[in-house]
Amino acid sequence: MFCNSYVTAQEAFEDIYNILDNLNVHENGTKKIYNVSIKILEPTKNLIKTEYRNWNNLYGEREWEWYLSKDRSVKELKKYAPIWDKMHNGDNIVNSNYGHLWSENNQLEKTIQQLRDNKLTRQAWITIFDGKRKDEFVHDTPCTIAIGFIIEDGLLCMSVLMRSNDLWFGFCNDQYCFSKLQMYVAKELCMDVGWYHHFASDMHIYKKHFGFN
Repeated sequence: MFCNSYVTAQEAFEDIYNILDNLNVHENGTKKIYNVSIKILEPTKNLIKTEYRNWNNLYGEREWEWYLSKDRSVKELKKYAPIWDKMHNGDNIVNSNYGHLWSENNQLEKTIQQLRDNKLTRQAWITIFDGKRKDEFVHDTPCTIAIGFIIEDGLLCMSVLMRSNDLWFGFCNDQYCFSKLQMYVAKELCMDVGWYHHFASDMHIYKKHFGFN
């Protein structure tokens, strides 16, 4: 298990990358740590500017806008991230549009209302991965399990639970979109954001990303 706090997402990325890159290769071909717990103290500082990573924040914004659209089609998004073309059965429809999932049964709207009604609530959670739908996950299994919010010291804080997270692509893009979600909910509640806690059961990098530090 690994647990640490960082001011920014970039600090988290660089530290965890250095740790992972110095590990032995797991039998599945990745370098990994189980049960990684990251606390980002200033989640609005969500740009990854590490030179060797060369992260594209424009793509991060495109993914966020795709979530906001609630459209499961990756017809346009795959032009910028070809990996999406491997995650459908030929119809461009995937399971991992998180905006579509958090809007099901108005989960997000109800969560925001719970926070309005009771600033001490422990029920302000939305679920993403649904084990009851495993038969649908032939090509694309959502990596995020759930997202929860609490209000602490007048600030909106957020926890994200991931079943699996590739540090290079997944974490960089996910933390950007989830911090944008945190800011969105905070704006709805007319408050500022607090910490963002990111937990991944399996945090890893693939062979093509070894040796950059």
